[in-house]
Amino acid sequence: MLTQEERQIYRRHLQLPEIGEAGQQKLKAARVLVVGAGGLGCPVLQYLAAAGVGTLGIVDADKVDRSNLQRQILYGPADLGQSKAETAARAVRRINPLVHTEVYGCRATLGSVRELVSKYDVVVDGSDNFPTRYLLNDACVSYCKPLISGAIYKFEGQVSVFNYQGGPSYRCLFPQPPSAQEAPNCDATGVLGVLPGLVGTAQATEALKVVLGIGEVLSGRLWLFDALTFQTRTLKFARRPEQATINLDTANTADYADLCGAPVRSISAAELQAQLASAQPPFLLDVREPHEYAAGHLPNATLLPLSALEKGVATLPKQHPVVVYCRSGRRSAQAVERLQTEFGLTNLLNLEGGILAWEDEVETVEEAARPEAAENQQGGSCGVR
Repeated sequence: MLTQEERQIYRRHLQLPEIGEAGQQKLKAARVLVVGAGGLGCPVLQYLAAAGVGTLGIVDADKVDRSNLQRQILYGPADLGQSKAETAARAVRRINPLVHTEVYGCRATLGSVRELVSKYDVVVDGSDNFPTRYLLNDACVSYCKPLISGAIYKFEGQVSVFNYQGGPSYRCLFPQPPSAQEAPNCDATGVLGVLPGLVGTAQATEALKVVLGIGEVLSGRLWLFDALTFQTRTLKFARRPEQATINLDTANTADYADLCGAPVRSISAAELQAQLASAQPPFLLDVREPHEYAAGHLPNATLLPLSALEKGVATLPKQHPVVVYCRSGRRSAQAVERLQTEFGLTNLLNLEGGILAWEDEVETVEEAARPEAAENQQGGSCGVR
């Protein structure tokens, strides 16, 4: 039964015949897992907490960065360097102390996803990369859990609900993962700050409808939003039996290879600092975009964006150690994997945590002397996450 305090807090829900006290009790009993406490996860967590979802699981391995503040509205300057998952949980408790939070300061991986997904009723995907999306889809199919999916790119967003009451899965809509060159990356391309709020709120709406069993859920339909025109479209898609039944036990794990321990060797910021002071320092390769390089880079680093990797691979040392880095270590890991598998290089190391880790531990970066200095480096079209 609802307490008197709960009846006061959720009074506007109780006034809706479609929800009422029985519906609010469903919300109170619900367990929802939110993977990613970033741009999409922030509004999802806020609205699910305010609505009275009883238990919220929060999965995120990242720390709050200054560049997050433009769109990740649970965080402020005082939170810089803090765990996103833990900071988001504190914010949730401020919004609604009656909501229980379960914090996982890690990435969803092949080793952890079974335990995570199996404990919850609904999964909300607020991740920003395709391997995690396929991994969560396959886990939700394995455990018969509905998946509320959202994605954003520049000024556009999309939302759908997968694996709901026998409906299509994510693989029914997107059977094959895109290549690294095709996958959108907000670090490289940018995103309108308000857009994750709109898309995340739509995800929260679908999650509430699923828990309450009301309305017409976005199963078999993809909702598309364009912030520049404020136009929306809804595309229908069908269940494909051969795709809808792929799960963790039957999927090709290469679809989420970078979450499953791909053979990419790494180096810490402290280790790199020591090597740079040696008689034979490693070659530094920055795979970010020119504007990022201009804002700050490691001393004497060479710029070769991930999106134009093949154009400059011939200039890289073949025997001398090469340390590859980006902002957080994700794009550089993709670069190392491509250089190893496509070009046969064996002398590569990925900087753990990227330039963010370097700034935390070493703090020395160089700014390009002139904006055109970065523009004269090799570049190309954006690689996207």
